[in-house]
Amino acid sequence: MLNDITVFDFETSGLNAREDRVIEMAAIRVIDGEVVTEFETLVRLDGRELPPKVTELTGIRPEMLAGAMDETIAFKILRNIMGGSLLVAHNAAFDLAFLHWAMQRIGGKTFENPFLDTMTVARDRFTYPHKLEDLCRRLGIGLTGAHRALNDVYGCWELLKAMHEEDPVDTWVNRLGYLRKYPPPEWVPEHAKVFPTDNKYEQRGAAG
Repeated sequence: MLNDITVFDFETSGLNAREDRVIEMAAIRVIDGEVVTEFETLVRLDGRELPPKVTELTGIRPEMLAGAMDETIAFKILRNIMGGSLLVAHNAAFDLAFLHWAMQRIGGKTFENPFLDTMTVARDRFTYPHKLEDLCRRLGIGLTGAHRALNDVYGCWELLKAMHEEDPVDTWVNRLGYLRKYPPPEWVPEHAKVFPTDNKYEQRGAAG
């Protein structure tokens, strides 16, 4: 299962994958359980404004992006790292959509890689909450500096390993769950098996 994967993460200027842009990306290529490639870069916004809320969440400031890598170059490097590997992300619907629309802008195509969403697996196995930092805390995984791409990538990788060791996650490839109370994602890969799901909550004891 873990013999050829790419764990990746994007920090973005907003939530709209078609209109907003990636401002930071990170990825690790893992072969036979060992990290063989690591990539991290800030990405230039080219005239777009960075919302203050994004800076508040990530710590990434507009001046940090002024001399950052060009979007086209950054995504070409990322795609070269990914190759044909299994793509892994936490809340993968978000990152996969940004990957798709960036590839559409740059080359008029998309990706065909299989993928695995650690959030979909976690919603099936654990009670709420399912944010990466919450799950890492629950499983005793060290995660410092959440909402910076490379930190989140390594947190996701450790989460994947922990869940796989507990019970193999092979059957979750290309499965993408979304919360039933919200609409399904606007864009998903053609090979995605999309289904509604619900959060599980810990039962509270009866009032005394």
